[in-house]
Amino acid sequence: MRFKLLRRRLTISAPRMSVRSAMPWPFRWAIFAIVLGFCAAIGLWAFEFGKDIAGLEKGSKEEMQRLRIELTEARSELVKVKQEREHAQSIAITADTLVTAEKASHESLLAQLKQLEGDNRTLRDDLGFFEKLIPSAGADGLAIRSLQADMLGSGKLKWQVLVIQSGKNPPEFNGRLEVSFSGLLNGKPWTAALSGDTPAIKVKQYGRMDGEFEVPAQVVVKGMSAKVMDGTVVKATQSIKL
Repeated sequence: MRFKLLRRRLTISAPRMSVRSAMPWPFRWAIFAIVLGFCAAIGLWAFEFGKDIAGLEKGSKEEMQRLRIELTEARSELVKVKQEREHAQSIAITADTLVTAEKASHESLLAQLKQLEGDNRTLRDDLGFFEKLIPSAGADGLAIRSLQADMLGSGKLKWQVLVIQSGKNPPEFNGRLEVSFSGLLNGKPWTAALSGDTPAIKVKQYGRMDGEFEVPAQVVVKGMSAKVMDGTVVKATQSIKL
């Protein structure tokens, strides 16, 4: 019974019934979208209005402007520092080049100085010998004009002999030179000659010969003698004490 009454109320046979015109669904969706957009616009306006009131946007712009200025200044300082670094590197390279050139020049000067010292010693020795080339008055024939010996620091003795021929246009002399040394070995007499073959000597006006003699250990050299030999004939002789 109750079901029949309920069905009667919900159907056309109900005692009261109202008729309404139905709106299409597209129009309903369009109205809904317009209302939703209007609400969103109001919310966005409220948000922007709130930011303006709070002053957040203004402060952010000022901060951004300040950061941009600081960034520009930092870039300028960086460029300046790079330029100063490049300038310092250029100065360092130039200084290194100058030091290298000065070092090379110093080494070259030292080499030249050593060469000049050696040439000076050679010239001094030559001068000492050539001073003795002046013939003595009334002296003719072959003679030993100079005999020198100097001890070196390495245990060797350096000797030099100068032989000259006096006279006008003398013939060339070909012979040999005998050099001997005398001294003491542990308090006893000691003598020695140059080892090997005796040096050959050729003299037209003058001839100079030199060499080194290795002194045995514990030997004290006291004298030196030189002989110019023509076969077995002694042509000139001289001795010195050391």
